[in-house]
Amino acid sequence: MNAAESLERAVEAVLFAAEQALSVDDLRAHVGQEADVRGALAALEARYAGRGIELVRRGDRWHFQTAADLAHLLRRDREDSRKLSRAGIETLAIIAYHEPVTRAEIEAIRGVQISKGTIDVLMEAGWVRPAGRREVPGRPLTYATTAGFLTHFGLASRRDLPGIDDLRAAGLLDPVDLTLDLAESETVIEGE
Repeated sequence: MNAAESLERAVEAVLFAAEQALSVDDLRAHVGQEADVRGALAALEARYAGRGIELVRRGDRWHFQTAADLAHLLRRDREDSRKLSRAGIETLAIIAYHEPVTRAEIEAIRGVQISKGTIDVLMEAGWVRPAGRREVPGRPLTYATTAGFLTHFGLASRRDLPGIDDLRAAGLLDPVDLTLDLAESETVIEGE
């Protein structure tokens, strides 16, 4: 392989791996200041002409893109990602750790009422589902997590959820919660 072919391969690799379009100077920073980057770009542009991927110039920057006539093959419905509110995160955690659980049980654990919209958001995300009715007066609806919840969070089963010691070690527990836990354990020891 001669030097011109090696340079083309290097420019091709840099452009392929780049997250954004690159200028000639950007490419020279990778392949060497003395390199004939413009010649390599011209050769690559000719080589990729008419293929499924083409090398294109936008202003003074170069990048690979899908051929315009094939773009329709790559269109997908894009999901809007939503950030969960603190109430949503807390509700999801309670359902995951205590399922099946009713709205009243969630509120008792959280200490505040939850809006109907909170559970609706979790159901729309595909992470929570109705799990039947509790056999008590009023027959309240219970909620449980879904297979989509396990998939999204990379869990094989609910047993893979982190325990309290894991959460403490990761620093994910609120310092106020840790202080309250410590105070409660000291109260129990003094009262014994």
